[in-house]
Amino acid sequence: MKVIDTALPGVRIIEPQVFGDARGFFLESFSARRYREAAGIESDFVQDNVSRSAHGVLRGLHFQRTRPQGKLIQVVEGAVFDVAVDIDPQSATFGQHVAVELSADNHRQIWIPPGYAHGFCVTSDTAIFQYKCTDYYDPADEGGLAWNCPELAIPWPIQAPILSDKDRRHPGLREWTRAQAR
Repeated sequence: MKVIDTALPGVRIIEPQVFGDARGFFLESFSARRYREAAGIESDFVQDNVSRSAHGVLRGLHFQRTRPQGKLIQVVEGAVFDVAVDIDPQSATFGQHVAVELSADNHRQIWIPPGYAHGFCVTSDTAIFQYKCTDYYDPADEGGLAWNCPELAIPWPIQAPILSDKDRRHPGLREWTRAQAR
């Protein structure tokens, strides 16, 4: 497995070893020992999630306020543009993001430790998105940032995404930061 550090502390891109032949392929998508040793992922996962979305769907940028989730993410069908954003005002990389294409073809994963906002948009006809979480989802604890916040300057590959009503209402980074200071 190849582990690639990114510009955000702890956020890592993982390229699992893929064994393929005329029959198809095999890869180990997670091994606690191997991921701890190679990628520094020491978290216990408590919840696995799968979503299926159509082309142009954008989900995010989401986070949990008091019980943040670490996420190990992969795409098992299709392709997405995946984004992690540093939302810690005390961090040297506050407001910065990392983006990566995750696809069924490249088999890449991204590890996003607790404390980051996360979102993705589907760039293929459909995508099946699968991720492991280090804490349970709590809708009362959920927060979000505007996908198109100019301060984040995320180069989304789509101009008019399909959004949930909730994702249309998220504040920008400056507005969210002011609300946290109150």
